Amino acid sequence: MQRNGALECSVCHSKVVAPSPRSISRAYDKHKSKISSKQRVLTFLLVSGDCVLVGLQPILVFMCKVDGKFKFSPMSVNFLTEVAKVFFAIIMLIIQSRKQKVGEKPLLSLSTFVQEARNNVLLAIPALLYAINNYLKFTMQLYFNPSTVKMLSNLKVLVIAVLLKLIMRRKFSIIQWEALALLLIGISVNQLRSMPEGAKTFGLPVTAIAYIYTLIFVTVPSFASVYNEYALKSQFDTNIYLQNVFLYGYGAFFNFLGILGTVILEGPESFDILRGHSRATIFLICNNAAQGILSSFFFKYADTILKKYSSTVATIFTGLASAAFLGHTLTINFLLGISIVFISMHQFFSPLAKVKDDKPAGTSELEKHRLSDSSFVNMTAGADDASLLGPTDDDRKPLLPT
Repeated sequence: MQRNGALECSVCHSKVVAPSPRSISRAYDKHKSKISSKQRVLTFLLVSGDCVLVGLQPILVFMCKVDGKFKFSPMSVNFLTEVAKVFFAIIMLIIQSRKQKVGEKPLLSLSTFVQEARNNVLLAIPALLYAINNYLKFTMQLYFNPSTVKMLSNLKVLVIAVLLKLIMRRKFSIIQWEALALLLIGISVNQLRSMPEGAKTFGLPVTAIAYIYTLIFVTVPSFASVYNEYALKSQFDTNIYLQNVFLYGYGAFFNFLGILGTVILEGPESFDILRGHSRATIFLICNNAAQGILSSFFFKYADTILKKYSSTVATIFTGLASAAFLGHTLTINFLLGISIVFISMHQFFSPLAKVKDDKPAGTSELEKHRLSDSSFVNMTAGADDASLLGPTDDDRKPLLPT
């Protein structure tokens, strides 16, 4: 149990320092540089798949429009997408349960499901925020073309960085903050002349409503992503597909409530969730479902910054696909904007931009090695084996300068 910021053993009542968000974050930063070649291949596949799926999403949404409008309810697409994710997660659970060894905790037992549902109840929060964001994705398409929508979504990277700084105590270098500033510049360059001047809707200028939607479109999913990563990793021992059942089950529930709200406002005929759907919407549902499942692996086994920066790579794919299939023109603003975005991404992940650990001056190589591993000791709340040999002069020195 945890008392006064320390973990206390219920048997021997010994105490160790409880892991803080800051120590967990620093431990992950150290771990990223020590991943195996197999993990690097997995990361490459995650980024590649994310680029394709995220890049296709605004294209498919644009193709679903008829005369500039949607003939279907966007909530119905989101609801069917969440249901598809749940079915996929259940199928994977069944497959994995058949491969379980004797003595392992059964994945499909009622007791396991109930216990894990209690442990993962926090997933309801990002599920609600994602339900709101998924509806906004359709609304944004009414004001911006697909390439600009993709560029606007890159604003989430800066918001996520701020949230990680405030919530998880993640530390970013000056070069990395400058890279995020370059990202904003690139996005702003691409936004120039992105909308017709003087256009109005609901009696207000389109630009005013569009930027209100943009503010919500950026902040809501950013908080959802950070909180989703926290919720998934806080229950790291839970099977990822079981967590997906909870996350997307909550998402389906919230979207269903949205459909019921639409029925109250527009009448019983709007309850037909298949009304106005076409072949393009089927592809959209499949793409969104695959994108959501891939995102859960990013948040649990990688991190939110990598996920959002990989999405920026999809911007060039979206722009090229828009030009090839939809006849959109690649303007000089887009070319300049995407160039700045790629410079920003290279700068952010450059080895020169890595945050240097705070160490006392004059420490030996052995002490540096011990300090580099200290965050992992804190992360697992384990005791320092060196303390069994008795205190030394180096042990009495503070790990961080006062």
